[in-house]
Amino acid sequence: MTSHQSSERNLIEAELIERRASDLRADSESAKDLARLGLLVRLMDNAFAIPGTKLRFGMDSIIGLFPGIGDLSTSAISLYILKESHRRGVSRSTMARMGFNIFVDWLIGSIPIVGDAFDVYWKSNHRNMQLLLQHKSPAIRPRRTVGDWAFLLAIMGALIALLVGSLTISYFALSSLSHWMWPPNGIHVGR
Repeated sequence: MTSHQSSERNLIEAELIERRASDLRADSESAKDLARLGLLVRLMDNAFAIPGTKLRFGMDSIIGLFPGIGDLSTSAISLYILKESHRRGVSRSTMARMGFNIFVDWLIGSIPIVGDAFDVYWKSNHRNMQLLLQHKSPAIRPRRTVGDWAFLLAIMGALIALLVGSLTISYFALSSLSHWMWPPNGIHVGR
């Protein structure tokens, strides 16, 4: 082997080592991102335990007690998890399952009192994190097709429309209830 071939081979090996080191750094960052996402999910769905039981609940159940703004803020976190899953290359079918989990959470969660109790059992963020972790490649895959982006936007748009619809229904339900309990003219119809 000539010295030229030897130096060329060393250069190629050095490039491979640098590429592998870069991949390891990316994997390390990806693992840190997943750990942060897992912490967020735990805070939202499993942060607190009910003493004497195996039931756990999170900030999702507490924030959901505030009509309108609670659903809006917890929904934003759910959509963030969906977006992160898309960024990591989760398949369209998995994203559809994640969207369904969020849909059920919003649908039942928008019912006063019943929805808050339901949040203790139906942990959409936890379910979606499990789906993300089951995905084969946890590394970020930046190359997504236009169709993938369109699919993500369609799911998010449908979920946002659902949220707006549920907030509207909640508003009218609470408004009707308040008018029934405290009528504007002082005459109570229900008595």
